[in-house]
Amino acid sequence: MGRWVTRLAGAAAGAANGLFGGGGGMVLLPVLSRWGHLPPRRLYATCVAVIFPVCAVSAMVYLARGGVSLETAAPYLAGGLAGGFAGGKLYGKVRVRYLRWLFAAFLLYAGGRYLL
Repeated sequence: MGRWVTRLAGAAAGAANGLFGGGGGMVLLPVLSRWGHLPPRRLYATCVAVIFPVCAVSAMVYLARGGVSLETAAPYLAGGLAGGFAGGKLYGKVRVRYLRWLFAAFLLYAGGRYLL
């Protein structure tokens, strides 16, 4: 895959993250799965590795603009950190086939919630 494609995909992921407050991984996952030539487990881990700094940059911009309530975010952050740790531990133990179905179900659920 050419450098311009990877940079364009990264820019699209960053824009999605900045505009929607998340979702950059949903942009990167299909791109990496098609052109990244990575095994599925490495694919998911690579998406997380790319999205982490993208999320950090988006969060800094939101904080600088006063768009974040740290009081409201704190309990979610604590739960998110615990869930991220548990998910990371389970990562190698769940079949890739189930991960794909779980991810698809999550996308359908989240999309339905946004529309309704």
